[in-house]
Amino acid sequence: MNNEVFELFFAMLSLGTLVFSVIVLIARLIKANSFLTEVKKIALPLAALITTTAMLGSLYFSEIVHYKPCRLCWFQRSAMYPLAILLVAANFKKFKFTKIVAVVLALAGGSVSTYHWFLERFPDLDAGVCDAKLPCEFIWFENFGFVTLSFMAFTAFLATIVLVTLSPQEKK
Repeated sequence: MNNEVFELFFAMLSLGTLVFSVIVLIARLIKANSFLTEVKKIALPLAALITTTAMLGSLYFSEIVHYKPCRLCWFQRSAMYPLAILLVAANFKKFKFTKIVAVVLALAGGSVSTYHWFLERFPDLDAGVCDAKLPCEFIWFENFGFVTLSFMAFTAFLATIVLVTLSPQEKK
């Protein structure tokens, strides 16, 4: 299989994740409790699956396809990788501050990925964070006219926040 197939696959996963996150947010707004009750049952495992898939996807693109991550990509990874490990572990053992740590990591990573996505569109927004040899506005691939690696990271962080804040209360 060629690389474009994987790019398209991850782009479609990302869009599906975004659509699901928006549906859950709308369900919260309109108080669709029966739907939310069902989503709560799978919220934590699904968040772990999404973050682990994002982590493995980033490793695939950098280690197999050899897309070199820029500085902002590394900042996003520094939030995504521990988030994936934390959420997988949280499915087996409840920790007191799982939700707080997960939301803080996802907010930090989501903020960076949002800035990165905007920087890809508007390179003049660079505040001196990026390296001249590997500029952050360089786009390795783009699908559907807007889905890039930074957009995919954003959808994973958003879904994590939506799902973790919906998951059942953790044990004290």
